[in-house]
Amino acid sequence: MSRSIAGLSVIVTGGARGIGRATVDRFARQGAKVAIGDLDLDLANEVAGAYGDNVVAARLDVTDVDSWTSFLAEVGHLGPWDVLVNNAGIMPLGSVLKETEGVARTIMDVNVHGVINGTKAVVPGMVDRGRGHVINVASAVGRVAVPHGATYSASKFAVVGFSEAIRQELAGDGIDVTVILPTVVQTELAAGVPAARGIKPVTADDVAEVIEAAVLKPKAEMWVPRWTQGLGKSTLALPRFVQDAMSRATRAGDVLSSADPAARAAYEERARRASGDVEE
Repeated sequence: MSRSIAGLSVIVTGGARGIGRATVDRFARQGAKVAIGDLDLDLANEVAGAYGDNVVAARLDVTDVDSWTSFLAEVGHLGPWDVLVNNAGIMPLGSVLKETEGVARTIMDVNVHGVINGTKAVVPGMVDRGRGHVINVASAVGRVAVPHGATYSASKFAVVGFSEAIRQELAGDGIDVTVILPTVVQTELAAGVPAARGIKPVTADDVAEVIEAAVLKPKAEMWVPRWTQGLGKSTLALPRFVQDAMSRATRAGDVLSSADPAARAAYEERARRASGDVEE
């Protein structure tokens, strides 16, 4: 069923930067009430300040159940919640054999447990009202994995699987579940990462536009750009040797391994700090 954005109450995790920020902008400009959850409260408040009282920010560590409780108490005046956008994510890159335990755990905690925690914190209220929509931002590598981002790929495969399972589990309660799978997005998270041959990088607003479209007309799975969905699904149906040949032709397997270290330096350091691998 189609719906309007105006008047909806929406939570966006990781809403201070990138895809999250673009999503906040799209919803806020159309009259939704938006709660921004982010670790960087100063930046989140700066984003919220541009939209008036209908957009608020509060600190949120998606990996921490107690943080979810505090966040929801602080922003609860904008609820009850119609849409939860589980967007917060982290993408350190590199050889899995050189990846530290701290980095691996942080990737899984933020990208997987963050989605699970958010669902458990917000969806019970949706079930009580018999309506709601959960939108989980995954990645194209959650369907088609590439090297030098093995743990990140694993985390996004988990988000895809989790989304498919809860979509069936919650369908009888009136809850829609959508998983979003962007290709390379021009944000800090993907700094220095080239696009596969024949696929142009997309912007954060391109992804936000698809999230908006999902709210207006719910679908189970949406890729960005949208035309890549057919390509991705059809590729997975081919024999492995054909898939490998296509990967070589498009250089998809080189996307993460050929990322520019200099361009990614600032992001990678911030990601390491989040994992505790760098002392403050």
